[in-house]
Order: sequence, then C-alpha cells, then structure tokens
Amino acid sequence: MADVIYNSFKKKLMDADIDLASDTIRVALVTSSYTPNQDTHTDFDDVTNEVVGAGYVADGEALANKTVTQDDTDNEGVFDADDVVWTTSTITARGAVVYKDTGTPSTSSLIAYIDFGTDKTSTVGTFTITWNAEGILNIADA
Repeated sequence: MADVIYNSFKKKLMDADIDLASDTIRVALVTSSYTPNQDTHTDFDDVTNEVVGAGYVADGEALANKTVTQDDTDNEGVFDADDVVWTTSTITARGAVVYKDTGTPSTSSLIAYIDFGTDKTSTVGTFTITWNAEGILNIADA
C-alpha cells in the first residue's frame, strides 16, 4: 500500500476547515489489517485496527512543534512537526494515520495515511516515527 492523502482533507483544507498550524493534529498507529480508502474514509471513526500494546494509548499522540512553511526552492507548501516517540512500548504497526482531533472520532477529520512499507515493531523499547526530511505533507505544483 502507498501513502494516502484523504480526499476529504483536500476539500476541508480548501474550505479552511482544517488549520494544520493551530488545530490539534494527532498521529495514530495502525496494523497491517487497516486498508485506507482515500474516497470514503473521512473521519477517525472510519479507521480500523488501531495498534494495541504496552506504552501505546488509543488515539495516538498529538504532534508537537507543528510548522507550515513555504519552500520557494521546491515550490511547495510544507507541513512538519517533531518526530513522534512511544517509549517503553511493545507494539507492531504497519502505518500511521494523521488526523485533526476534535475530541469526537466521528468529527475528527482524516488527513493522511503514512505506510511504513513493512511492519515495524518495538519490544519494551522505543517506537519512533521519523518524518521525512521534506516534511510530513508537501503540496506542490500539479
């Protein structure tokens, strides 16, 4: 499976319903059993097979030190945040779901699914998502 930017996010971004810099943006881990649907998955309650394990709390972690910047060299808008770490965790995840958290799963808008390419595991250790050096999301010229 490849990374996915949910279509509902694209519309909500254009409608100014999501502000990546000021809204609470979270990342949740999912197992290989979750299959994202770019067209029909719109809110966090559409996500199935969230990771369960020691050191991991349901609904994931809030992103810290979020930034939205303009990259004139690559002609992109870039959304980024600190890498996310779960310490002393025992979990296996295949991907991460980034979403706007409203406190209610049925209104918490999905943003993107990041596919790790293979299962990643921690056993009473640190599980880290190291975001791409180019940022979590980039919006470039068509």
